[in-house]
Amino acid sequence: MRSRILVSTILVLVLLTGVALAKPVVNADRTYFDINTGLYVLNGNVRIEVSNRVVTAGQAKVNPATLEVWGSGGITVTQDDIYFTGDSVYVYGIKDRAKIDGGVNLSRNGLTITADSVDFNWRTRIAVFNGNVQVSQDGGNWSANSVSYNVDSNNFL
Repeated sequence: MRSRILVSTILVLVLLTGVALAKPVVNADRTYFDINTGLYVLNGNVRIEVSNRVVTAGQAKVNPATLEVWGSGGITVTQDDIYFTGDSVYVYGIKDRAKIDGGVNLSRNGLTITADSVDFNWRTRIAVFNGNVQVSQDGGNWSANSVSYNVDSNNFL
């Protein structure tokens, strides 16, 4: 019983340490911290960076405790060679997930995917595109209602 408690305590501390280390770096033309909601309210040339993930937007709200981001106005979400664009984004940082809506575009070497929306999971590295999906890969084009794509293996599922 003691070993279970010790292991559980260590696991909680490791998880909390990981969350604490991933503090967002927030920049914008106008930044305001709303103490009533606990959110940063950002306007103009918004740039939010957590680890090596970067979200840019025209305006956004950020919860630094949960690493949630609500952004709109010509957003980009990037990490390494992954580059999404769209009209709005909701990032749930603790769960390593992002939902991008409105004219979504993923660009990589030799690949472009456009859709109405995408759900991206940083843990599984799978992007699920939905609505009017158009794929252009190495000179070939095709369309579908929904497409799942693994960004690490560069394969469709």
